[in-house]
Amino acid sequence: MLNISEIFYSLQGESSFAGKLCVFIRFAGCNLRCKYCDTKYSYKSDLLLTIPKIIEKIEQYQPTKLVEITGGEPLLQDEVYPLFEKLTNQNYEILLETNGSVNLEKVPNYVTKIVDIKCPESGESNSFLIKNLDFINLKKDELKFVISNVSDYHFAKEFIQKNNLIKHKIIFSPVSNKIDFKKLAELIIKDKLPVRLQIQLHKIIWGDEKGV
Repeated sequence: MLNISEIFYSLQGESSFAGKLCVFIRFAGCNLRCKYCDTKYSYKSDLLLTIPKIIEKIEQYQPTKLVEITGGEPLLQDEVYPLFEKLTNQNYEILLETNGSVNLEKVPNYVTKIVDIKCPESGESNSFLIKNLDFINLKKDELKFVISNVSDYHFAKEFIQKNNLIKHKIIFSPVSNKIDFKKLAELIIKDKLPVRLQIQLHKIIWGDEKGV
């Protein structure tokens, strides 16, 4: 059984998949407490579902075959791995949103990993497992920095340079009420930093509404 916060159907709001129809499976439970977390309701849930029941629920959204497993932190539940296998056998394209604090070695190569590297303003900047960089697929996986202020920007830039990540797919996602989008864009342009500025599409459309 998997502890699930919610399953919903919407447009993908982040990553290079932004704008695409997607089924979201939000896992309950998280080992971090980021200051800007916008899904605190996912910390606890009484909803327990078997893998067949999850598949039954997401099949109602066919023909969409893009599914994102998010949280919370999905990798805290071991049964996520047989769920990956079941989804790929059903021809789903799988995205995994993970906070970077849990070892990624067992995540299958057919899963596209979107891995958070926490900046100082999150309050969890020591949580990232540097070993996880060994399990990033250069061609498909994505690294995400959530930027709250200019100090976070410089932390992210230095982390990229120090760990030779320039050729990776990197997302800078601004916290909407913390840093001006224009300011962040100007910093990226000034430094000629080869990253993707990703403003959360779902928040532009729906604000802080749950289940979108």
